[in-house]
Amino acid sequence: MIPDLTAQDHARVAAAVTQAELASAGEIVTIVTARSDSYRDVALGWSAFVALLALAALELAPDFYIALVDRVLGLWASDWSPRAVLGLALVVATLKFLGMLLILAWYHPLRLFLTPGPVKASRVHARALTCFRVGAQSRTTGRTGILIYLSLAEHRAEIIADEAIAAKVAPEVWGDAMHAMLGHLRRGRVADGMIAAVEQVGAVLAEHFPRAADDSNELPDRLIEV
Repeated sequence: MIPDLTAQDHARVAAAVTQAELASAGEIVTIVTARSDSYRDVALGWSAFVALLALAALELAPDFYIALVDRVLGLWASDWSPRAVLGLALVVATLKFLGMLLILAWYHPLRLFLTPGPVKASRVHARALTCFRVGAQSRTTGRTGILIYLSLAEHRAEIIADEAIAAKVAPEVWGDAMHAMLGHLRRGRVADGMIAAVEQVGAVLAEHFPRAADDSNELPDRLIEV
């Protein structure tokens, strides 16, 4: 279970979904995840960049670094052959690459911090789409499923609607739900944020897709953690 969410929080979100669906034919799916991607490729990219910086520094001031190595190793101004210089460059680049890679593998917040915003937004959207296709898309009779997806580490959320809803409701309409959710998230109230989004989404669904007398609950109301 994600640390920010207790069993009581799960129950509150599920109750909000149940209540919202009482007035509409829409089926709301709520998903929260600690993070949407491992960003290992970003770690590799930064490690390669640091290695290249080390090589650039060695190329710009070779005498300084060779003298530094001589002092560290206790050498006496030895003559460096081209092969030895290339070997030094290889060792330095390798150590810098592996050192940065280990740091980013161990300290996830730094890896996330070094990930560009557009990359994080793209990965969150891609993961949300995957979750939507698995958990909501075309899984209701009238194709009225909608996903509210929250990725905590990236501080990003997505609302994705199934075919029937998307045909009637423009994507920007969900802006109020996003605003309501993020307002609570900034204060660290994850469950309250999800509940606020559910209420806003439910109000829109009730307007465009009122509940029929024979409507049944086709998707689970519980909050899903992935």
